[in-house]
Amino acid sequence: MKHGPHLFEYAVVRVVPRVEREEFINVGVVLLCRPQNFLAMQVHLDEARLSLYPALDRAVLDAHIRSFQQVCEGGPGSGPIGQLTTAERFRWLTASRSTLLQTSPVHPGLCDNAADMIQHLMAQLVA
Repeated sequence: MKHGPHLFEYAVVRVVPRVEREEFINVGVVLLCRPQNFLAMQVHLDEARLSLYPALDRAVLDAHIRSFQQVCEGGPGSGPIGQLTTAERFRWLTASRSTLLQTSPVHPGLCDNAADMIQHLMAQLVA
């Protein structure tokens, strides 16, 4: 692996309790750094914020998050999309959708360590 800053791309994972209102709660980050062969997603659900939407179906939300995580991780049991390359899985995860779980537009950056960067972005954008 080449040393020095590497290009990475990330998107914020959002819960959209009422799609028609376009309100959302940032709950995670998905990050791709090709030079480091890194694709990961972290999620933190703030129960207090989610409780503002009592009609939110937590079972459906949890199923969406599990599905996103399986695709992100890839490998056996992740379905056909989980068998794609890391870049293709990232594109699928960040594709525009009108569901309970969405992502922000994709943003680029530079980092030395993708694992450290995802932690930084979680603290900055989700916590």
